[in-house]
Amino acid sequence: MKKYKFKTNINCGGCVAGVTPFLNKLDDIQWEVDIDNPEKILTVEAENSSEEDIVKAVKKAGFEIETV
Repeated sequence: MKKYKFKTNINCGGCVAGVTPFLNKLDDIQWEVDIDNPEKILTVEAENSSEEDIVKAVKKAGFEIETV
């Protein structure tokens, strides 16, 4: 399982709810957002999904994302 970390602008429960359906479409991942961290770190563990797949899903949900 690969582990990825991203800096995002997912900064509240409503934002997490907004991105959830997009990330959940990637079957093989587990994820969480640390909204208490100033950089709003998204941590993802993935079996087969690539970093690019994750970035596309978050951007499609309307959020900013960059690799840490």
